[in-house]
Amino acid sequence: MKRYRNGEIWDFEHEMAVATNRQVILGLDGGTTSTVCICMPIMSFSDALPDPLPVLARAVAGCSNHNSVGETAARETLEQVMADALSKSGSNRSAVRAVCLAVSGVNHPTDQQRILTWLRDIFPSHVKLYVRNDAVAALASGTIGKLHGCVLIAGTGTIAYGFTEDGREARAAGAGPVLGDWGSGYGIAALALTAVIRAHDGRGPQTMLTSTILQTLGLSSADELIGWTYADPSWARIAALVPVVVSCAEAGDEVANKILKEAVEELALSVKAVVQKLGLCGEGGTSSWSSIASLE
Repeated sequence: MKRYRNGEIWDFEHEMAVATNRQVILGLDGGTTSTVCICMPIMSFSDALPDPLPVLARAVAGCSNHNSVGETAARETLEQVMADALSKSGSNRSAVRAVCLAVSGVNHPTDQQRILTWLRDIFPSHVKLYVRNDAVAALASGTIGKLHGCVLIAGTGTIAYGFTEDGREARAAGAGPVLGDWGSGYGIAALALTAVIRAHDGRGPQTMLTSTILQTLGLSSADELIGWTYADPSWARIAALVPVVVSCAEAGDEVANKILKEAVEELALSVKAVVQKLGLCGEGGTSSWSSIASLE
C-alpha cells in the first residue's frame, strides 16, 4: 500500500487507535457541486438489513468531476473525503474491504481505468474497487440495487442513463456544458446570463433577469457581468444562479419562463433517447421498467 502524492492526508492512521476487527466499506457520490463519502460496516445480506442502515461516518468535500476542476484537484478531493470518513469512523485503510466510487465525469472505460489505477496505489491489494458514473448509483439506489430502468439526474450537470434486464446500457447528455447539457443547472444559468447580455446589447428582449442577477451578484451594470463570468467560469458557480431564474419565471418573466421550458424539454428528450435506444417500453409501449429522477 502506497501513500500516493498526498501522503500527509493519511497521517491520522499513525496517531489513532483503530478498531482492527471491524471491516468497513466506503461509498462515494461525486459530483460537480459536492462529493459525499460514507463509511459503513460490512453486513450480511442473509439477514434483514437494518433501517436505517448503520453509517459510521459521513464526510463532504467539493467537486470531484475531473472535467470541471482537472484531474489533480479531483483526485485530491476524492482522497481527502475518503480519509476524512475513515478518520471520523475510527478506521483506517487496512479495515476497508471495498470502495465504490460513483463519480460524474466517468464517461468512458479509460476514465474508469485511470481512477482504478490511482485507487490501487492508495488501498491494499485485497480491497475490491468499483468505479462507475454517478447516474448508475442513482438508478441502483432507486431500484434497491436492480439495474433495470432509466434514471435522470439534473443538477449542475445532467445525464440520463438506462439499463435493460439483460445488462445492455445507454446514456444521453452528460457531456458537459461545452457540448450542450442544456437541461442542467449550468445550462439554465448560462442561458440566463446570455439573455442579460443580449438584452443589454439590444439583440434580445428586456428581461427581469437583468436587474435580479445584477443585484444578486452585487454588480451595477451588465458590462460587469462579463468580468464576473470569466473570473471563475466553474460549472457550480454559474449553476448557483438557477434559483434567480426560477424566481423570475414565477414572477412572470417571459424570458426566464422560456429558458425553463426549454430545459424541461431537453431533459425529456434525454430520457426519451435512452428509452428508445434500449427499447425499454417494448412493442406497443407496454413493458414495465423503473424511472428515477434526481433533481438537485
